[in-house]
Amino acid sequence: MNFERVDTSLMDDDAYPWMPFAPYSDRVEVKYFRADPIRGETIALLKVPPGISLPTHHNTGTVIVYTVQGRWRHLETEWVAGPGSVVFEPASSRHTPQAIAGQQGDVIVLNVIVGETHYLDALGNTVAIENWKTAVNRYIAHCKAQGLPPKDLTSFAG
Repeated sequence: MNFERVDTSLMDDDAYPWMPFAPYSDRVEVKYFRADPIRGETIALLKVPPGISLPTHHNTGTVIVYTVQGRWRHLETEWVAGPGSVVFEPASSRHTPQAIAGQQGDVIVLNVIVGETHYLDALGNTVAIENWKTAVNRYIAHCKAQGLPPKDLTSFAG
């Protein structure tokens, strides 16, 4: 067996639905591509209208965010990410993402999330936890509600 030959898979954008990122926002949408139960990794697009902030959260693992469209920032920082920029969020970091107000079109970012995301209240207490399991559950529930055949997000077969 040749272990140097590893099969690749295509995750075609049109094959996956946008869905509300409820209960955190009914205006923000997410599109899941993969949920890896072995590494605890989720790959997803996020679409955020201008001026909208996501809840403050804490990442237990690293997050890589590639900006496809629009401009956004963390309320805790001075930088602004734009198309083509990559933001690296280290494990144990806490931040509040915000789509910059006044721009044309939504912010779209590709997220590679390792571990859990803990959503926090104003006192810093965890009020919700997101991970690969909650992503799969949200996706399956959305597909069922919309009458769509769900894909196996945990499969690497494409």
